[in-house]
Amino acid sequence: MTAATAIAAERTLVRPLAELADAGLEVPVLGGGRMRHANLDLAASAPALAVVSTRVSDLLPWYSSVHRGTGYPSELATELVEESREVVARRVGARADDVVVFTRNTTDALNLLASAVPGEVVVLDIEHHANLLPWRERRVVVGRPTIEETIDALAAELARRPAALVAVTGASNVTGELLPLARIAAVAHAAGARISVDAAQLLPHRTVDVAALGVDYLAFSGHKAYAPYGAGALIGRRDWLDAAPAYLAGGGAVSRVEVGRVEWHPAPERHEAGTPNVLGIAAIALALEALDALGEADRDAHEHALLARLEAGVAGIDGVRALRGFADATDRVGIVTLELDRGSVGLVAAALSAEHGVSVRAGKFCAHPFFRRVANRSNGLRASLGVGTSSDDVDRFVEALATLVADGPREAYHRTGDGWRPLADDRPKPSLLRR
Repeated sequence: MTAATAIAAERTLVRPLAELADAGLEVPVLGGGRMRHANLDLAASAPALAVVSTRVSDLLPWYSSVHRGTGYPSELATELVEESREVVARRVGARADDVVVFTRNTTDALNLLASAVPGEVVVLDIEHHANLLPWRERRVVVGRPTIEETIDALAAELARRPAALVAVTGASNVTGELLPLARIAAVAHAAGARISVDAAQLLPHRTVDVAALGVDYLAFSGHKAYAPYGAGALIGRRDWLDAAPAYLAGGGAVSRVEVGRVEWHPAPERHEAGTPNVLGIAAIALALEALDALGEADRDAHEHALLARLEAGVAGIDGVRALRGFADATDRVGIVTLELDRGSVGLVAAALSAEHGVSVRAGKFCAHPFFRRVANRSNGLRASLGVGTSSDDVDRFVEALATLVADGPREAYHRTGDGWRPLADDRPKPSLLRR
């Protein structure tokens, strides 16, 4: 980023692109005051889009069981689930013969896929644990200094020994860097492998088209895509999913059961035993449609303006460094992880919340191998942006971080098993938590 770009980013007022359910939320701070919440922890979980929250509330009276129910609400709920399946397929560019299986989240979706893969899986070391740990037969390619060198290393590993699947992230949850998915898909296919993409961080920020990219499987979570109602999805080719054992054994996954014999449905029903999360599934479809309606160009412009502002701000703080995984990465989503030369990022994160009303995240972000490779310290501080973020949120974070790095927290803190906490915490809990 040039100096001129940094100056322009600092001067531009950037408003939220969409209203979230937490718009205007005030949180208590130490000393008895309250501040508008600046939520820069969206990469962990994002509040619902306001339109999604409203629509889900409208659906609550109609909530009922799905499939085989004869009541009108049950018929409506069944139709809602199946229409949502079609919306998800359409919004991610699924092929006509692809299947959409609803799950709890990305981790659940990738564990389901892991149960269906007929062979070894090759992954990069940049993965979130959800895309690193589930694979039963796994080979890990350590990332190189550049994306180009990393793709070459991946191709060399596949040439050395074939694999059934290459599993990669769409966007790093540590650095926000995007991988060239179409190129990696081509490398995988040339070696006779399929490719799956962990889109947990990619989908909330970018339009995804699995058919155009050549991606065979896609997994994502609703809770990161402004639909935090406990659902996710796995989208992809049917044959492996039809051949795999049922992910959960139970009602809805079978067409016929006898004492000594079971006939299983094909996917998606094969892997959706039990009562589905009707509201969570509907929320995902609503959120994807709402994000699409914002327009890809406007979403990109909003995010890039905020990202430039954030990077320009933290670049002016001594003793703070932004982590990068690849020297040649040219595209990133709104995720920045910072390393401090001194002090505890956990303490800084606690003070940002307790004293400034700013939420971020401290740690290794469930990507331990990648974090250890790119960082010098044991933990980092991650700020993440979204469609509900404003320039005021970014400015408050930068100003508060600069103060904490220079002067430290105003109040005393102690370290507990759950992290740093104020020694004397006078922040009242909301009534919804009172018993």
